[in-house]
Amino acid sequence: MYIRYILLFIILILVQILLLNNIWVSGYLNPQLYLLAILMLPLYTPGWVLLGSAFLLGLINDMFTDSLAIHAAATVFMAFCRPAVIRLVLGKIYDNETEIPSFSAFGGFSLVIYVVLMVLSHHTVLFFLEIFRLNELGQTLWRIILNSALTSLFVIIFFALLERNLRK
Repeated sequence: MYIRYILLFIILILVQILLLNNIWVSGYLNPQLYLLAILMLPLYTPGWVLLGSAFLLGLINDMFTDSLAIHAAATVFMAFCRPAVIRLVLGKIYDNETEIPSFSAFGGFSLVIYVVLMVLSHHTVLFFLEIFRLNELGQTLWRIILNSALTSLFVIIFFALLERNLRK
């Protein structure tokens, strides 16, 4: 089971670095599909594994984008928020420790809310650290909203595609 997550981690970071980091829509939008590696971890992943994986994932992306660890900070923040968002979305404690977030585990609407909240938390930190000033607040908020929508769409599509493979 862990080998599938390691392969997913490697494939997603390679797709992000080699393909998606070179795609800019209108110079504004850049999908961050690598977040899927953290979003698809089992619900009761130990905190140190969750935060360590997020840091490593963000740091690898930072090394190839020359972005001074802002991806690492944003991804760790997203991973830190993950347990609270799961409790908020599900409204209950889950009994199955190996359950992964999926359409079948969460239900369609709850999974979409989970993805949108997690991506918004990541992108808010990412873009405010990137711009690091408030005089362009409107533009920064616009980038957060548009990039979150695009990334959420990509992530939800890939959730549907990968759900069957990770359950085996």
